[in-house]
Amino acid sequence: METQEQFFKESGQKIEQYVQDRLLLLKLKTVEKISKLVAVMFAVLVVAVLIFFIFLFLSIMAGYYFAELTGSMFLGFGIVSAIYIIILVTLIALRKSVLERMITNTVINILFEDKDEEEENVSTNPTSASHE
Repeated sequence: METQEQFFKESGQKIEQYVQDRLLLLKLKTVEKISKLVAVMFAVLVVAVLIFFIFLFLSIMAGYYFAELTGSMFLGFGIVSAIYIIILVTLIALRKSVLERMITNTVINILFEDKDEEEENVSTNPTSASHE
């Protein structure tokens, strides 16, 4: 009877340690995924700022170019503004179908990218997961 009590006590301790280890692993994986997502978002932000400045200076150049062609500063920059209005209307029209899906898929891929690799490692070598 005493050995059964000892067995259940040890088993309970091991199960408790296992649950704690799994929770720690879950926390670590969550932190890793969030940090990857933040890093990607920061990189996209930096690229977006650089692209903004490139477009700003190219727009100024194009405005002066069209102003010289038309002989009117108003018309030159008006043409550039019209081009941006056309681009804006196009982006608004494609917002639901293309832009949101692209952003959603990127976030999902970042959050779940390692899941397939882990499943392959466990299925090809089940003993390696227990030794780690």
